[in-house]
Amino acid sequence: MKRIAFIALAIIAAVALSEAQTEKIDYATIGRIKDEGLNHSQVMDHISWLSDVYGPRLTGSPAIQQASEWAMKKFNEWDLANVHQERWKFGKGWSLVKLNVTMIEPQVQPIIAYPKEWSSGTKGPITADVVRVQIRSEADFARYRGQLNGKIVLTQPARAVRMYEGPNILRMDDKWTAEAETTPVPAPAAGPSAPSTSSGQAGSGRGGAGGAAQFRQKLEEFYVAEGVVATFDRGNDSDMAAAGSDLTWQQQHPDGGTIFPGAGYARDEGAGKSVPGLTLAVEHYNRMMRVLDKNVPVKVELNVETKYYDETGMNGFNTIAELPGSDLASEIVLLGAHFDSHPYATGATDNATGSAAMMEAMRILKTVGIKPRRTIRVALWGGEEQGLLGSRAYVRDHIADVETMALKPEHAKLAAYFNSDNGSGKVRGVWMQGNLAVRPIFEQWITPLKDLGVTILGPRSVTSTDHLSFDNAGIPAFQFLVDRLEYNSRTHHSNMDTFDRVQRDDMVQQAAVIAVFAYNAAMRDEKLPRKALPPPQRGRGSSPSGQ
Repeated sequence: MKRIAFIALAIIAAVALSEAQTEKIDYATIGRIKDEGLNHSQVMDHISWLSDVYGPRLTGSPAIQQASEWAMKKFNEWDLANVHQERWKFGKGWSLVKLNVTMIEPQVQPIIAYPKEWSSGTKGPITADVVRVQIRSEADFARYRGQLNGKIVLTQPARAVRMYEGPNILRMDDKWTAEAETTPVPAPAAGPSAPSTSSGQAGSGRGGAGGAAQFRQKLEEFYVAEGVVATFDRGNDSDMAAAGSDLTWQQQHPDGGTIFPGAGYARDEGAGKSVPGLTLAVEHYNRMMRVLDKNVPVKVELNVETKYYDETGMNGFNTIAELPGSDLASEIVLLGAHFDSHPYATGATDNATGSAAMMEAMRILKTVGIKPRRTIRVALWGGEEQGLLGSRAYVRDHIADVETMALKPEHAKLAAYFNSDNGSGKVRGVWMQGNLAVRPIFEQWITPLKDLGVTILGPRSVTSTDHLSFDNAGIPAFQFLVDRLEYNSRTHHSNMDTFDRVQRDDMVQQAAVIAVFAYNAAMRDEKLPRKALPPPQRGRGSSPSGQ
């Protein structure tokens, strides 16, 4: 009899638990959201405006201000509320005004090249001999002292270019899906005696990242003192290699005219004090090296004109708008994506796509006539590429001081944050950021989205984009998991990040899925579950890098 009673109580408890975890899914409204999002999408038009018309959108440049004004105009046309900018200190702005790079000896060839961010310009058009150097430490300075005046310097060795043999498009196949749904066991932390594995500029690994930065600064000062007129490189392989071990050799070593300029120059009071620095397509860079190997002179005609913008009105800003809530209006569901881009192309897949998807999600919800319980706010962040600066400023001003973990009133009111920043692929699921309490909730949310390919709930924590700013403050913050497509192999931080690389059908799906997640989060009775509040971060290490 006791056994029967025990079983009955267990069944009752299980039913009660099941009922407590059952989400109130409004399938009719979700159907309307999907219909508007899939059949009347405007997302590609948003992307074209942001990339074709206003791109590139480097933080601090006139272009990102113009793009923000356009976005705010759209928000007002859609009758969203509280449309405004929130500004924060960034440093000097920068833009490219004019560029011409042509090899004129031994034969004429237009060169694929782009100056690094915050590079200085030449003093008008110049014609200069090209020489190569091999400087790995300060001891090498003596070898070249007095030899570089008026020269353009090749700073890296040539790099082999192999015939393309592997997959260039990364979609979530069964293997990737299985990996996304597991939590990897972290490797042991390196001890204080472990060797440095840093890479990048010449001299890196000597004293770690700080030592590499100090050496680079001394190298730049040496070039200025010696009268170098410009430096050429063929890109930093380590940026691509770090993107993932599953990438092919070709993806880690880009070619075909694609360039990844990598680290830029100072944007503080040191801005403009280095010689102009440009990254060249590896094929064009290698040609110069081979010609020099034959003791044949190489001469280049170069004109680089750049412009700096003083921080008179705080060059950093975020762009904000809202769909007001009703009975829970003081609580916020926040949608976000970084609005800024690198200047090497037009910032289409990184991250006009994410910004346009968030804008389109807001348009869909407003068009369908959603009356959310919680306020749905959209934030388009600046300065992500320089270290999540916009989202960190927002957290500092609204949510918490993460160094001391002193909380502000809005901390308790922020129900969830959702982020998109991985290119133009279809949403395949959500990275749960180690917040496993949301799994039964999200499992029910994705049920009406499985016909759109949304199936994955990845348990692991991912980094390097704006959701991390909120996760570090103890907010339920999530990055959408999308097909990477050409993001790592071609478009990410490259001169090929253009509208033509954006996949229309995938972006239509992405915006519709985001709108459904925002609606569900705004309508449920409770805010999403939270992890334990992180400890204060003062003295816990370096700041996160941009995506």
